[in-house]
Amino acid sequence: MHEEIIKKIEPELEKIIDFVQKKLNSIRTGHASPALVEDIKADCFGEMLPIKQLGAISLLSPRQIIIQPWDRSYIESIERALVKESLGLSPIVEGTNIIINLPPMSEELRKEMIKTIAQVEDNAKRTIRKFRDEAWSEIQEKTRQGEIREDDKFRAKDKLQELVDKYNKKVDELIGRKEKELEGMTNASGK
Repeated sequence: MHEEIIKKIEPELEKIIDFVQKKLNSIRTGHASPALVEDIKADCFGEMLPIKQLGAISLLSPRQIIIQPWDRSYIESIERALVKESLGLSPIVEGTNIIINLPPMSEELRKEMIKTIAQVEDNAKRTIRKFRDEAWSEIQEKTRQGEIREDDKFRAKDKLQELVDKYNKKVDELIGRKEKELEGMTNASGK
């Protein structure tokens, strides 16, 4: 009984990890990456579509992203979406391409990114705790109803904490990698 309760939250915890990964990919560290822009939604003919569905996204250089829309009519929508999303990016339309030059990382922007990363970490861990608390409440309720034995309840608590620790560690690893990337940009400014 308690195993099902614990198993039930694991897919939700996986979703948190996926969300953290996507969020961190969209945080700029100075190096160009298609992940910075691919999920930005552009309004094309009344439908909000991610840029990755509207064109090819690749790198021209470590500080330049090029978007080659599948159709010329997408250019204006993509450009508007990039400006609106405002990640400190200024898209330039050259013929049928959109080029984004990433400016060097300023200290102010770096501090802002560190704050954003900390917020992502805090939100992820808070959500993980929420799922843990809900599962633990359900386990305690089932114990009160006699569906889970008292000694199984404490085993379940340990298993639940192991699962939470595993996912908190995954969040820590993702956050740590992004912070190292950001530090690397500070040390390599000028490259």
